[in-house]
Parts: sequence; C-alpha cells; structure tokens
Amino acid sequence: MPAPHLLLERDGHVAIVTLNRPEARNALSGEMLVRMHDAWVEIDEDPDIRVAVVTGAGGHFCAGADLKAMAAGHPDDEWTPRFQADPDLHWRALLRHFRPRKPLVAAVEGYAVAGGTEILQAMDIRVAGESAVFGVAEVRRGLFPLGGSTVRLRRQIPYTVAAELLLTGRQMPAAEAKAVGLIGHVVPDGQALAKGMELAQQVAANGPLAVQAVLASLRAGADLHEEAALERELELGSPVFLTNDAREGPTAFAEKREPRFTGT
Repeated sequence: MPAPHLLLERDGHVAIVTLNRPEARNALSGEMLVRMHDAWVEIDEDPDIRVAVVTGAGGHFCAGADLKAMAAGHPDDEWTPRFQADPDLHWRALLRHFRPRKPLVAAVEGYAVAGGTEILQAMDIRVAGESAVFGVAEVRRGLFPLGGSTVRLRRQIPYTVAAELLLTGRQMPAAEAKAVGLIGHVVPDGQALAKGMELAQQVAANGPLAVQAVLASLRAGADLHEEAALERELELGSPVFLTNDAREGPTAFAEKREPRFTGT
C-alpha cells in the first residue's frame, strides 16, 4: 500500500507534520492537501498539542504545486469529493484562510519554493539547513502565487526584496533568507528538524494558554494600528492572569521547581 502523502506524529506535546512525497520533492497533491487540512484542524482542536513542527521527507520541504498534474488537468481521484464538498479546503490546507491557534515551527531542508515558500509564510518560527532555497516562482510559469505571498511576503521582509522575488521568480539561498528575516535560523544540512524540535520543546514547556494568547496578539497586531493592537493585546492577555497556569508558574518559581502547566 502506498505511503500517505502526509504523516502526523506526536512527541509529547509536540506534533510533527511531515510532507511525504519525497519522489516529487514533496510537491502538493490532492491527497497531501486534504491531509494537511485535517492535520491543521487536529492541531488546532487537540488541547494536548501545544506546538507543531512542519518538515518534509527526503531532504526537501516542498516544491509547490505538482506542475505535471496541473498540466494533465488534475484527474479525479479518491480525494476529489473532499474538494467538491468544501471549495475552501485547499486554501485552508495552504494556511491561507486558516491558521491553527498553536505555534507552527518550519524545519526546512532543500527546496521550499513556490507553494513551499507560501505555506512557510504562515508559520511562526522557521529553521533551515544551509543548502535550503526559497522562492515564489509562479510568474516564471505564467501563474499567480495565490497562496498569499503578494500580501504576506512584503509584510515579513523588505518590500523591494519581496518585489524582486515575486517579479523575477528567482531563488533565495538560506543565508540570504536569514539576512532579510524570512527565516530565523540556518543550521548544517540535515539538522533542521533537530533544531526545530529543540525550539518546539521550549515552546511546549511554557504555559499553553499564555503561548496561544501571545501568538494571537502577535498575529492580530500585524494588521492593526498600534493603538488598536495594544487594545487587542489587553483583551487577549488579561484573561491569562486568571488561569490556573498563571498561579502555577509563580508558585513553581517560589518553590524552585519546574512548573506543571495544565492548560487551565
């Protein structure tokens, strides 16, 4: 039986999402998109999951759309009914119209181009191997990057760099991606997942309600003027102080032990 195009595993409070079409550099298939959508929903809804690491199998992150399947007209398969029943499914799968309330950590090796760079922009912490490459190459194929890059990329890196990437379709090496702020860490090839897991475990050790509120404020503030963002910060942050975890953290500090957060 063929391996599924996406794997969802767990390590304690950390979910590990692996794009799993290594023979196609993890290009997006209908099956992969359906499984991505379902993974994001599970991560969002399961209180035992506090953070997720997203990576790719076979030394690559994601090469974007499957151009061969696109050229063939995307023949119907067993996954087609899911798309017919939910026309927005693929946009949520690509994190365009939906993002889990939990932090997403990208662990990138090899190609993260086109749709690979597009989904990357919806992730919060980003690590890459030193040979990783990024880019939004749709214009080179006469296509438009509808995964959100014309909106998100210019908000995450300098405008002129975003414009160059989007209009030329060129690829950006990991060192440059870190220099402009698209990613946060460059590690030796083959070590991106280990570094991503290290960061994820640090996040998972923190109070989950506090983490989710901080993340929500970070995301909301990106689209608001400062006064409105500060007001939203109070709305999101103040309830955290009424939780059991907010009592447990200072208590554990006073008792010189590690806190035991419960997400309540």
